[in-house]
Amino acid sequence: MRTRYCLLVAVAAVLVVPNAVGTAQPDSPAVVQEDRSLADTAVARASCAGDAIPEPGLQGDVPAAERDSGRSTQGYRCNISRIGGYAGRGAGITSTQFDHCVYLGSFFPGNLLGPAQGVQVIDVADPANPVLTTTLTEPAMLAGTWESLKVNAERKLLVGTGAPAFTGAGLISIYDISDCAHPRLLNPGPGTDVSLPVPITAHEGGFSPDGRTYWASGVLPGIVSAVDLTDPTDPRVIWQGMPGQSMHGMGLRADGNRLYLANNMGGLTVLDTSAVQRRDPDPQVPIIAQLTWTDGWATQQNVPVTYNGVPYLFSADEAGSGGVKLIDISDDTNPRIVNSIKLEINLQKHRDSALASGMGGSIFTYDAHYCSADRAVNPTALACGWIASGIRVFDVRDPLQIREIAYYNPPARTGQNSELWNSPHALASIIGVPLLSAQSVMQAVDAGALDPEQARSSRTGDVAFGDLSSDWCFSAPEWRGNQLWAACADNGLLTLEVSSEVYTPPADQRSTVGS
Repeated sequence: MRTRYCLLVAVAAVLVVPNAVGTAQPDSPAVVQEDRSLADTAVARASCAGDAIPEPGLQGDVPAAERDSGRSTQGYRCNISRIGGYAGRGAGITSTQFDHCVYLGSFFPGNLLGPAQGVQVIDVADPANPVLTTTLTEPAMLAGTWESLKVNAERKLLVGTGAPAFTGAGLISIYDISDCAHPRLLNPGPGTDVSLPVPITAHEGGFSPDGRTYWASGVLPGIVSAVDLTDPTDPRVIWQGMPGQSMHGMGLRADGNRLYLANNMGGLTVLDTSAVQRRDPDPQVPIIAQLTWTDGWATQQNVPVTYNGVPYLFSADEAGSGGVKLIDISDDTNPRIVNSIKLEINLQKHRDSALASGMGGSIFTYDAHYCSADRAVNPTALACGWIASGIRVFDVRDPLQIREIAYYNPPARTGQNSELWNSPHALASIIGVPLLSAQSVMQAVDAGALDPEQARSSRTGDVAFGDLSSDWCFSAPEWRGNQLWAACADNGLLTLEVSSEVYTPPADQRSTVGS
């Protein structure tokens, strides 16, 4: 009864309007930057060896014939082998990791329908046999953590906010994960007690590198909040503003003085967060620069890295086939797109093929979502969850000559919707149309690049009740030597090994997602 009451309060909390502590409003239009030579180029394909089960057609595609025949239930792999996994009932939208543990995000309301409600804590000390150790059932965890579940390794903290209906408000729980398999709640009062909401909106989130600040983003409206976690038992909002109408994920510079905020409309907003980092009494967070584009939208995440001392961002678009952009931020008042990572299925000339195979697979198709670099300084590899294209791994030693070296698209769990109560894919599949591709399809039509006949397939009429004929891999795969621990919506946790023939871990490898 208490659980049900908490969730009712959590849903009602969506209506809470936070009190503004500070402001950050755009005072000039964003710079629009497009480069079709980058947007229309795919990275070089991986050369598969050993016992590969390669993709049969376009890079990243799961063809209609393979979906219809059931062949996609075997999955596809190239230079990656599966070690083990923990499927549970699905992995929510994004999950996070610390030490030998993985925390599987929760998705409301499906996560309430089965066993192991809330956030599932998985001990991966034996990667071949991960085991569930406990579940986190505070109101924020039951309300759905969306993309807010994050870890700060420096302070050994896990934080998640409750977002039951795309955007939530008021609920935030903070855990000590010194014993990673048994997180200990630190804030039973504000943020966890439903009568003591913290004035934030919730959907996305991320830590400052030192772990003293948790940044929460509410998406709609684009309210961003800085939550002081100096005392994690008493989370307090110390700054709040609305840098844009719809803001998404983020990355932070190593010193915490810059926040690279993703614009849901397709773009980047750079914020000067030094006053928050210093803990000024009345911090101001000015906008330094805005960059936008139409090649992709719903910009999801920014991963700050440096190459030979020059700072860049890997910036992923989760819709519109924007792929992952490489942005030079050496002058953070004038960020510049200098390269792009796309698969063949993302190219404008293949929008018709993507539409043909993506129908019936629900609202997402072949888009990037979350990535991790194998280190922040001179990274050598980038691993990304690429939604219906699975886990993709790229050689990024030369940031201007990026190539794919491996991929793993897990076996589709076709027809198992009712078993996957915590999978957003299973719940969203009441809709079959790839709605988030609409913008890129219209752009292809305008450019005369879409062949209506090529866009037709046996799946064209599958506008409802999708069949889960591919998985959705949303989370950032995290580096563990040659292993990647990844979470996909339907398959849950996957432990994978990248072939030593294509990847050698650097001695100072340290997986980074940017926040």
